Amino acid sequence: MNKALVLEDGTVYYGSGFGSDENRIFEIVFNTSPVGYQEILSDPSYTDQGVVFAYPLIGNYGMNDDDYETRVPTIGAMIVREYNDEPSNFRSVSTLEEVMRRYGIVGISGVDTRMIVRHIRDVGSCRAMIADANCNIHKVVQDLKKAILPTDAVARVSRREVELHRCENPRFHVVAVDCGMKENIVRSLKKRGCSVTVVPWNTHADDILSLKPDGVFLSNGPGDPTDVKEVIETVRKLHGKAPIFGICLGHQILALSYGASTYKLKFGHRGGNHPIRNLSTDKVEITSQNHSYAVDADSLKSTPLEVTHINLLDNTVEGVRCIHDKAFGVQYHPESAPGPQDSGYLFDEFITLMEEGSCHA
Repeated sequence: MNKALVLEDGTVYYGSGFGSDENRIFEIVFNTSPVGYQEILSDPSYTDQGVVFAYPLIGNYGMNDDDYETRVPTIGAMIVREYNDEPSNFRSVSTLEEVMRRYGIVGISGVDTRMIVRHIRDVGSCRAMIADANCNIHKVVQDLKKAILPTDAVARVSRREVELHRCENPRFHVVAVDCGMKENIVRSLKKRGCSVTVVPWNTHADDILSLKPDGVFLSNGPGDPTDVKEVIETVRKLHGKAPIFGICLGHQILALSYGASTYKLKFGHRGGNHPIRNLSTDKVEITSQNHSYAVDADSLKSTPLEVTHINLLDNTVEGVRCIHDKAFGVQYHPESAPGPQDSGYLFDEFITLMEEGSCHA
């Protein structure tokens, strides 16, 4: 079936549809990772976003039962150069299109993804829609310009109930606030001897402390961090009560809880090869990233937070910490999935903080 990818500035790309046949408005972004489309499709951070894959061939190794990062994918759309519907992989149990149809995810193939990526880099992320090729383009553009993207993404993707993930011979108990958490984060903590209690995004600080955590984890998730004021206030009340570790959205929420501010990037950081500098070691790490927002460096000057990592491509803040409260966060994904695992040591640093015990002597 012939489809059109329409951007709100009137740019149109024609191709073939796959997946669901719905018409849906989303924010268009791009990812440069050469592998990991299953993890990207199932990462809750992509809720309401249509992802342009810079790598040209998608679908060639199918979908398996083990690599999902959430149980119900909420990505807005998949936009690819070439889609392969005959995967060759002994782990594959279904095709990408079968999964997309199951969860109502739209897709378009046969478009020049290199051109689309360059366009997004030039004009920035914007609203878009995959529509029928014979649609009224003018009307679609007007609909896109008037559309208001939802601001409740975290509430939609967070767990509704408390979940306990036990490990063998646990050394620590971590309470993880689920703002759209990837499954590999739980696996990374369990591998280091942590039983993990995952709580919904709007769980109050008193309820978290009643679980007697050795540490608190703030997860990744979709959208603007200022939309989740409840979580920011919860984290503010947790300062100094237990070691805190935040990733991606959790890093932004941590910074906001200390009085810093955030802003939206022109086209965000999404891919598995982003270089950052660890200011403590002066070493460069290659990281996996997926975010639209960043912490404002100047706003940190009036807070007890110090910058620990910076992005070498645009000098944005990639890590912060408060030594007094044993709290730290990073903008990238040390748990990978997909991407490199150069930064897995950050989970070990979280373990060290929990080993030290009470935050304030």
